[in-house]
Amino acid sequence: MNPEKDFSPLTPNIVRALNDKLYEKRKVAALEIEKLVREFVAQNNSTQIRHVIQILASEFALSQHPHSRKGGLIGLAACSIALGKDSGLYLKELIEPVLTCFNDSDSRLRYYACEALYNIVKVARGAVLPHFNLLFDGLSKLAADPDPNVKSGSELLDRLLKDIVTESNSFDLVAFVPLLRERIYSNNQYARQFIISWIHVLESVPDINLLDYLPEILDGLFQILGDNSKEIRRTCEVVLGEFLKEIKKTPSSVKFAEMANILVIHCQVADETKLTNDLIQLTAMTWMREFIQLAGRVVLPYSSGILTAVLPCLSYDDRKKNTKEAASACNHSLMKLVTPEDDEEEEEEEKSASTGSPSREDGKPKMDTDSNNMLNASQESVGFSNISFFTPASADRPQVTLDLDGIVQVLDRHLHDSSTGMMTRIAVLKWLYHLYIKTPRKMFRHTDSLFPMLLKTLSDESDEVILKDLEVLAEIASSPAGQTDQASSCDGTDNKLELKVPEVAKSGQQPSTGSKAVDSSPSTPSMNSYFYKFMINLLKRFSLERKLLENRGAFIIRQLCLLLHAENIFYSMADILLKEEDLKFASTMVQTLNTILLTSAELFQLRNQLKDLRTQESCALFCCLYRSWCHNPVATVSLCFLTQNYKHAYDLIQKFGNLEVTVDFLMEVDKLVQLIESPIFTYLRLQLLDVENNPYLIKALYGLLMLLPQSQAFQLLSHRLRCVPNPELMRTVDESKYMDAKQQVASKRASHIQINYNELLQHFDRVQSKHLEVRHQRSGRASDHPDRKLM
Repeated sequence: MNPEKDFSPLTPNIVRALNDKLYEKRKVAALEIEKLVREFVAQNNSTQIRHVIQILASEFALSQHPHSRKGGLIGLAACSIALGKDSGLYLKELIEPVLTCFNDSDSRLRYYACEALYNIVKVARGAVLPHFNLLFDGLSKLAADPDPNVKSGSELLDRLLKDIVTESNSFDLVAFVPLLRERIYSNNQYARQFIISWIHVLESVPDINLLDYLPEILDGLFQILGDNSKEIRRTCEVVLGEFLKEIKKTPSSVKFAEMANILVIHCQVADETKLTNDLIQLTAMTWMREFIQLAGRVVLPYSSGILTAVLPCLSYDDRKKNTKEAASACNHSLMKLVTPEDDEEEEEEEKSASTGSPSREDGKPKMDTDSNNMLNASQESVGFSNISFFTPASADRPQVTLDLDGIVQVLDRHLHDSSTGMMTRIAVLKWLYHLYIKTPRKMFRHTDSLFPMLLKTLSDESDEVILKDLEVLAEIASSPAGQTDQASSCDGTDNKLELKVPEVAKSGQQPSTGSKAVDSSPSTPSMNSYFYKFMINLLKRFSLERKLLENRGAFIIRQLCLLLHAENIFYSMADILLKEEDLKFASTMVQTLNTILLTSAELFQLRNQLKDLRTQESCALFCCLYRSWCHNPVATVSLCFLTQNYKHAYDLIQKFGNLEVTVDFLMEVDKLVQLIESPIFTYLRLQLLDVENNPYLIKALYGLLMLLPQSQAFQLLSHRLRCVPNPELMRTVDESKYMDAKQQVASKRASHIQINYNELLQHFDRVQSKHLEVRHQRSGRASDHPDRKLM
């Protein structure tokens, strides 16, 4: 420093003392400066006051010499003390040079700068608030200072500033938020502690409404929640908890839509190895649950993103039980927001198209593009490049609309992903079912793309997944929204395959799909064009995956009989199998269907319908089943037993002598004998008492007996036939009752007259001829295979 330079009004002694290396001498100089400034204040000489401050700032505080800088700092603090309440007039000149010294490489000098600023702020109090951003910026740097003394001094200054802000009612939050938003992304632990403590203070001040600016800092708060410091995480949890309480109190003023994507991002775990990510995910999921419940349909445009985050969490194990429960609540609440009115927009769009007005999707395409760009930019800035989130499909629309296309895309992606957990797959299928119930017309746009994957899901390992999948497929096959004029014939003629329609549909009382609950039965068992497509593809899948048919075939068909009309299932499958080119598969499939028909409780009503062929419908059903059942001779006989066509059963058994009797064939006869002894055929066994009226039943059973080798089944049937009574002993004394019985049997047979049994026998011969031809061709191609024919 130039000793000849004029520093007036500072005396040479003050200048010399300010430059001294001893603190005590600099302190004496500061007292002299304080006295000098007080005199200027008394004289109201602001010019000299500014001159003193300028000299202390430029010649001392910003000097190259460290001792001069220390002297300048203590001198500026002395000026502030002398000015008292008038210091507010000179705060800019007092604060800026001190803040510059915060960046000094000398830790002692940074400490003195902190001490000087503390004294300046303590005197000025509320007058420093217009300069709050400068002070906050400087303090945020000192909070991460490596020197413990500097850090301790900054904490004292920080507490003082917090007290001032808390007491004031003139804090400029609007000007402060941009700085807060910038600083909140600091990775330094101490800087984060500083930031979160300030947010906690500001959030607790009644006159400061930080909730309005929560969308701008929420992402940063979740970043801080992942800090390695337990104390910082705990403080951040408290802050987020306070914000959530305030949101619950005043939901009408909360900007839910602006925060939805932020929550979607943090609900997805980018690195599952970090334990802190579990806390972030749980907190974000908890917030999401509250948002859905509080905001309602406002979050619908973000539903695809929410589902992307929520669905994987449903398959978590007990280690993430809380997150799983929160995700489940989110999923359930979001599902309830979808209502039939989301299907009504279709009509509005059609009307607008017919009047020539542009659709709402085409109204402002630029805004959607800009929105995407903005969100992608924010995604890159916070380092979430591998996380999925979505922009609202209708951000520019005044009315909230369901992002159905986005939802279906997410659901389809989870179904295709082989790593998707079981509970997630179940939830996906529940969503699809719910959407087909609530928004059937819109959902049928996506049916062609969803259908293959839904069929593939039938091969899932979980029975519960298959059940839900069948519910979706059944709803697709029966929904009125998928109705067309397509139909198929049972016998290859021009006669239409008429599927069973329930009484409700016949009377024209179409049930409402809107009032249906999530897990209710399909809307109506009346079939649409997708039903036949479903049956064709299901049988095709059984043909390609024989293990699926063996392990789950009966289970799938039985469940479909519950979900749809059992008669429709058997009618359509019989019709399709009639045209099946793979005869071996057709025989196996008929055997499976026949076993289900004869043994499953779900088919009780259908069995009763076939027992007495009294109506045209039941006769038509019998004929349709019979034509396909001909692929399997033993199944055909059992169908005749079920329908009490005993003479025809006997005629069929007579033809068995011309068939190739294999081990498999005899095993099927064995199973039929076991079935005859089951409760299903109780009525048949009782008819053995009436020998005179049921001679062909006895003949047919003896025919089966003659087919069987000396086996356990042979002994069983032989013992049963030995129990058949002598007809003379069974004849009652009352001839009138006897005649009545004969008339009843004659009446029952008369109802069968409309069935052309000769034509059925000819059809049986044709089908068996085809089977024999195929077997001979196969044996010719694989002559090294062992011949299983019994000689």
